[in-house]
Amino acid sequence: MKLSGIAASRYFARPEPDRTGLLIFGADGMRVALRRQEVIAALIGPEGEGEMRLTRLPAAGLRKDPAALADAMKAVGFFPGARVVFVEDASDTAAPAVTAALKDWRPGDAQLVVTAGSLTAKSALRKIFEAHPNAYAIGIYDDPPSREEIEEILHRAGLRDIAPAAMTDLLALARSLDPGDFRQTVEKIALYKWGDSAPLTPTEVAANAPVTIEADVDDVLNIVAEGRAQELGPMMRRIEGQGVQPVALAISVLRHFRALHAAASDPGGPGAGLGRLRPPVFGPRRDRMQAQASKWGMFRLEEALKVLVETDLTLRSASKAPQMALVERAFLRLAMMARHT
Repeated sequence: MKLSGIAASRYFARPEPDRTGLLIFGADGMRVALRRQEVIAALIGPEGEGEMRLTRLPAAGLRKDPAALADAMKAVGFFPGARVVFVEDASDTAAPAVTAALKDWRPGDAQLVVTAGSLTAKSALRKIFEAHPNAYAIGIYDDPPSREEIEEILHRAGLRDIAPAAMTDLLALARSLDPGDFRQTVEKIALYKWGDSAPLTPTEVAANAPVTIEADVDDVLNIVAEGRAQELGPMMRRIEGQGVQPVALAISVLRHFRALHAAASDPGGPGAGLGRLRPPVFGPRRDRMQAQASKWGMFRLEEALKVLVETDLTLRSASKAPQMALVERAFLRLAMMARHT
């Protein structure tokens, strides 16, 4: 039988122990692995592997010894409790062994969990599980996680008291990060909040979110956008001393001003525009960008973008002018523009 959507998410968290088997397949190996870990942990519990109630079989070996799968599923363990036989990275070559094992399965035998990469609708492995009356096949696709999935991840990490604005940031973060990275971020936030009963805030989410830009470059963005021209020279020397290339610096500032322009030109206002950015911005950084976008306005930001695009084209041309000096001159011009907005 096939499972999908919310039904599949619920099954991963609370699998049925009397099922014969489960096939999890998909192109994203990380997503498949995370779901496999989740369902096996739910089936055998935290001590299951230590009690030898989990048997791992390489899919490649089933072609030479197909009976090994059925034998493993019928083997009696030393410890009581549910048992799982796990076959990783299977392909259609494992179909005969899987067919025989599922056919011989009886109540009390181990449950079979198989993972695979992308499988077409004509795949023999898919057909076995989809046609079986007591087994499931679940495809994992690159769709953004649902709110229910995200809330379940947060709940398992112990994060239950979350301010509405922080939840908005977490939802945006879940849709911009790989599943593994998002879970690691949630675990980091949970450790940060250990022993703290206060609701999770957007500032705390921002403090634990993956860093997407170097702090010094971020300082340059804010100096330029906020018109603090007197601070630009020393910061440029610091950036130059770190080996940051002029083209890379110009691209970062251009990207920042494009984000401000998108926010300022959004019909819902800068706040709504920033909420649509990918990757998302959080907490104090989002508040700061909203203030910058409101201060500049859409039309002034268009003038700033012209300056930055012209500078970028000059950097990529055959001009022999010192590149860092060209960048600094453009930034100074923008900073002076910001003073008069």
